[in-house]
Amino acid sequence: QVQLVESGGGLVEPGGSLTLSCAASGSGFSIIAMGWYRQAPGKQRELVAVVTSGGTTNYADSVKGRFTISRGNVRNAAYLQMNSLKPEDTAVYYCNAMSSSKVESWGQGTQVTVSS
Repeated sequence: QVQLVESGGGLVEPGGSLTLSCAASGSGFSIIAMGWYRQAPGKQRELVAVVTSGGTTNYADSVKGRFTISRGNVRNAAYLQMNSLKPEDTAVYYCNAMSSSKVESWGQGTQVTVSS
């Protein structure tokens, strides 16, 4: 079983930057992919960015060039560097991990609010 703990959310002004962190803990797991999703009020949860164990990354079109996803040194953590933030980036951001046994885990979510 994998437990994910997120941190780094908060309030930021438009054009500002914020970094989200996700730490995985547990035993007997091997993570093959980690990603960040977000959900705004009244909208479906959407993929923001994902990185696989092979280093392949994918981003939503709306965040390409502004957000960067990365893995920790021991590959049990994921980070999301968010630059040039816009009000439409406001959402609850969730960390996601998939183990080698194809089991998905989710973090509790962290609120990101972009407002003047």
